[in-house]
Amino acid sequence: MYRTKTCGELRLADAGQTVTLAGWVQGVHDLGALTFVDLRDRYGITQLAFNEDTAAELKEKAQRLGREYVVQATGVVAERYSKNKNLPTGEIEVNVTELNILNESLTPPFTIEDNSDGGDDIRMKYRYLDLRRNAVRKNLELRHKFAFEVRRYLDQQGFLEIETPILVNSTPEGARDFVVPSRMNPGQFYALPQSPQTLKQLSMVAGMDRYFQICKCFRDEDLRADRQPEFTQIDCEMSFVEQEDVLQMFEGMSRHLFKTILNIDIPTLPRMTWADAMKYYGSDKPDTRFGMEFVELKNQQPDNASRELVESIFPEGFGVFDSAAYIGAICCEGQAVLTRKQIDQLTDFVKRPQIGAKGLVYARVQEDGSVKSSVDKFYTQETLQVLKDKMQAKAGDLILILSGDDAMKTRKQLCELRLEMGSRMGLRDKSKFSCLWIIDFPMYEWSDEEQRLMAMHHPFTSPKPEDVPLLDTDPARVRANAYDMVINGVEVGGGSIRIHDAKLQQKIFEILGFTPEQAQLKFGFLMNAFKYGAPPHGGLAYGLDRFVSLFAGLDSIRDCIAFPKNNSGRDVMLDAPGYIDQSQLDELCLKVDLPEA
Repeated sequence: MYRTKTCGELRLADAGQTVTLAGWVQGVHDLGALTFVDLRDRYGITQLAFNEDTAAELKEKAQRLGREYVVQATGVVAERYSKNKNLPTGEIEVNVTELNILNESLTPPFTIEDNSDGGDDIRMKYRYLDLRRNAVRKNLELRHKFAFEVRRYLDQQGFLEIETPILVNSTPEGARDFVVPSRMNPGQFYALPQSPQTLKQLSMVAGMDRYFQICKCFRDEDLRADRQPEFTQIDCEMSFVEQEDVLQMFEGMSRHLFKTILNIDIPTLPRMTWADAMKYYGSDKPDTRFGMEFVELKNQQPDNASRELVESIFPEGFGVFDSAAYIGAICCEGQAVLTRKQIDQLTDFVKRPQIGAKGLVYARVQEDGSVKSSVDKFYTQETLQVLKDKMQAKAGDLILILSGDDAMKTRKQLCELRLEMGSRMGLRDKSKFSCLWIIDFPMYEWSDEEQRLMAMHHPFTSPKPEDVPLLDTDPARVRANAYDMVINGVEVGGGSIRIHDAKLQQKIFEILGFTPEQAQLKFGFLMNAFKYGAPPHGGLAYGLDRFVSLFAGLDSIRDCIAFPKNNSGRDVMLDAPGYIDQSQLDELCLKVDLPEA
């Protein structure tokens, strides 16, 4: 046997035992008469000791070891003289009697330690070395436990894990597909699934009743910290359910995960309508770890959901506010102490192209209750006191105001400002979790690029039953039977009750601009299946990568994926994507203009 124990399991109670360990050399400490080697494997680190009684040849062999050498060591467990309280094995060491070098190693390009000296690019290139680091390995162990508990919970609830194909047909109304040419069908292509959406619906038609799958999905879209070209979904579907059934089932799963993995009891999840989320937070995935809700000071562009009109509290005189269709503000508790330089930094922040605000107005509530603002010359103290009362601000608070021509756009800008202030004020604690459901999404959203209504979720989402008549008169006002779970401002999952009636599905396709022929060509297999007795059904999908990264307190999902892509969608370790031989292109009947060598 290469080993009888791992490098993480020996304790003082094992003293006197003869053991064999195997692993990688973390470091060598040559103290002359004494030599110590830190041996590491997936389970921990054990100190190997070579003392005065060790044979000279064996000690010399230990002194020649380099970092990341793979070695096997046999010896006797002994109590350590200088104990290390930071290691579970820190009370013992192994007095080595035999040492075998199983494989030598080049000097690694970065230190294999929690606080590595390697940057992102070099660590991604040598990801197999990065995975040896304790911090990264723990993320994968957490991911394993998370997936295991998902399977355990869903199995106990009667779900079947059913695999669906990876080579499918390309469908519109989503992100861009990755396509795969078919050699045996020249000129035709498979697509890699963005989601097993239609296939899990067909599983419901097939009578499977409760389906789940932890599956790979693929989207050829621009990348962010929470996106990868390939990602993992916890995909679920249930028959004979309404929205409440789905929410209760998967709220239960989330509660199970928090308890078994983090030992956290989460309360019943509050529910917020999409309209309220946008009105008070400017986002359909609000971070509710802290308050700082928006206060509308003017809104001449009522959205479809609320149909409200908020009159401006400001009299005419300041042209920016006079011409604005929307004015919104947040109250930052205790932040009146910010310097002018710090407020200028916030102004620069909201004026960045990614946010796009034209400027920022502020008002400080002084200790005596008076208000000092950046627009003092345009408004009386009486008007500023009305502002203070409207904001429920008190002495020491700072009011930040944005305005614009478009209510939705300005709310999104105010959302970014709110999150920035939340971070600066230390209100976005990664160890604190605030979960909620967002419900009653709009069925459609307008696409300026396509110049038509697009499905906000996907074209298989059912409208609210009471809104079905609006499909003929005002489809933009139709609400969907859709829901998202949001944790700490991150959408971790979402789903809907699906359409199971072929006629209603055809109507939805018509609103989205599909001719009957186009709908039949793209989705005929699904609509035809509905004609054979489709049950009412619904479900949702969680982003496993996002969920795990939240549990691990990570800023990017890359750190909980074994072999991720970089921000350009490249695997720098495998050097993929790459070019293929002309002979392969010819077999696939593809013509590609390859760059010159």
